[in-house]
Amino acid sequence: MRARMACMVEARLAKKRKANIGKATVAPITELATRSTSAKGASATAPATMFIEDVRAILRQARRGAYAAANHIMVQAYWNIGRRIVREEQGGKHRADYGQFLIRNLARQLGDEFGGGVSVANLWNFRLFYLTFPAEAKLYAVRRVLTWTHWRILMRVQEPDARDFYTRESAENGWKTRQLERNIATHYFQRLLKPRKTSKGKKRKILKPTAATSPLGAASPVEFVKDPYVLEFLGLPDSPALPEEQLENAITLRLRDFLMELGKGFSFVGRQFRVSTETSHFFVDLVFYNYLLKCFVLIDLKTRALNHADIGQMDMYVRLFDDLKRGEQDNPTLGIILCAHKDDTLVRYSVLSESQQLFASQYRLVLPSEEELRDELCRRNILHGPDTKIVP
Repeated sequence: MRARMACMVEARLAKKRKANIGKATVAPITELATRSTSAKGASATAPATMFIEDVRAILRQARRGAYAAANHIMVQAYWNIGRRIVREEQGGKHRADYGQFLIRNLARQLGDEFGGGVSVANLWNFRLFYLTFPAEAKLYAVRRVLTWTHWRILMRVQEPDARDFYTRESAENGWKTRQLERNIATHYFQRLLKPRKTSKGKKRKILKPTAATSPLGAASPVEFVKDPYVLEFLGLPDSPALPEEQLENAITLRLRDFLMELGKGFSFVGRQFRVSTETSHFFVDLVFYNYLLKCFVLIDLKTRALNHADIGQMDMYVRLFDDLKRGEQDNPTLGIILCAHKDDTLVRYSVLSESQQLFASQYRLVLPSEEELRDELCRRNILHGPDTKIVP
């Protein structure tokens, strides 16, 4: 009896051990299968993500292309409508109110079919568009690049030379409408330096890069250097006690905005750039390189009035850079002293009046008023007479 019971217990234990062994065997297999499935899903995720991103990029590119094509077609249509209105006016009645009657009637006749796109206000803009840019061949070159908003902003610029400048720069440099509005408001065109006269009354020779070293061929520094520079985007107080280090820090923090204010072709090289000789180390506040002028541009910041020592220091920096940093294909280095104030007499009777590489420009931490800008331009003999009106 005891033997039989022992056999039964042994059989039960053997059966239990067998069941446990089965569970232990199944568990690792299940876990392995789960890991395998997870790894397979992870490996499949990356190609799937790349696929989705590729399709997204194609759609975005197509959308941009469609927008550009639609913009080109609509701008061309607006110009043609403006031309047709002007021709109808010229061929119709010679009454002062005929243009108003013509546009009101046109808006009324087409309003139900085309909606607000042919409102009275828009038709007047189309007419002004043609009158402002009557040369179709000249307009065609930049029509694909600029939006209708660009053209509406440009139509407000009254001076033809300034308008041509803003149109060309907007197209070539991809100015957004906000940047275009700021450049017009800050009188970018008028702030560009003009050829200055020497102390003997002769026009100073302006350094021009050669065609071999510059993509623009005829580009000269006076087409790139401004006076004054408007730095209102720095958000600094307009105070004579402003430390130079604070101005330099603010510029480097808002470097993108500062590059746009500098103009086209500038790239940042470094701040407190060290130039060493056998016996001394010198540090230039800001160093840039202009790929259009093919030269280094050094900027020395002065939060006070310009003096002779500043001019001598920048002259030395330029000579050092030409000797130690300038490459064989580079044009001569340019130096800009960016100061809070400058005395024209000091400029006229210093090396600045003769040098082809040194410039002194003021900076403004607030947007100048029309009166301030007029006084500045009259002082520089760009405008004449106190009653001259500034137009953007």
